[in-house]
Amino acid sequence: MNRILVTPRSLTSGGHPALDLLTRAGYEVVLSEAGKLPDEAALIQHMQGCVGWLAGVEPVTEKVISAADTLQVISRNGVGIDNLPINLLRTRDIRVCTADGANASGVAELAIAMMFAALRHIHATSSGIKQGQWPRVQGNEFRGQTLGVIGCGAIGREVARLACALGCRVMGFDPLRPELHLPEERFHYATLDEIWQHATMITLHCPPPKEGSALIAAPQLAQMQPGTLVVNTARAGLVDEADMIAALDSGKIKAYATDVFTEEPPQSLALAGHPQVIATSHIGGFTRESVDRATEMAVANILQVLRGNT
Repeated sequence: MNRILVTPRSLTSGGHPALDLLTRAGYEVVLSEAGKLPDEAALIQHMQGCVGWLAGVEPVTEKVISAADTLQVISRNGVGIDNLPINLLRTRDIRVCTADGANASGVAELAIAMMFAALRHIHATSSGIKQGQWPRVQGNEFRGQTLGVIGCGAIGREVARLACALGCRVMGFDPLRPELHLPEERFHYATLDEIWQHATMITLHCPPPKEGSALIAAPQLAQMQPGTLVVNTARAGLVDEADMIAALDSGKIKAYATDVFTEEPPQSLALAGHPQVIATSHIGGFTRESVDRATEMAVANILQVLRGNT
């Protein structure tokens, strides 16, 4: 009854010194299969006797929580909780903790890197050279672009800060409109429709809409300027994949850069293999610095909850 399950792929494949704090506190650390996203059956199997769970992005069903009869706390090594059955967890009085801000720098830097890669056609040029070609595609400069940042929490505000420093005009959308302390001549809040219509680049840093629909689908894509770049390092469900493919095929969208997929790894390459898609394997927060911060915060959250319950 003193087991703690650890499932993030960044930890099961290589461990982390912060996990030793759990062992020294008297808990048995249980790792899921190394480097793999555990499915429902694996989670149910590993959950037996666990009082704590250091969780990643794996989908968690109500069946998993129902089988977790001793679980007291789920501690995410990130900020998203849309993969968890929150209502059932509240009913069971299972605490949910997040590592707020731990991976902000890593995800923000990846989003910016994707913008540069798309603007200068780095992915296509590199592939062409490796095939013996010498592609020279005229690109665009980052400075002077109009960037729409949707979601201005820890990650979105860091993207906005970096973009402003690099000479972008930034339009932000966030229902809470937090104060970002950015220069007025570079940043202002806007509506979603204003972003769809005026941004030359759009980056997503928000949870999916509560009703489960995509934030960007055919109606939103139709409003965008020809040649818009869309970046998604948040959630796959924010973008309707079929509508995005159609927009890429028509040339309406210049490029779609994504770190997230409905299935990971994707079973279909219709989107991931598209020539105008820059695809990465959910590595936004997978930097040494981000993993260190997120793991340390997640472990501290588990211990705080469990010590308060003993």
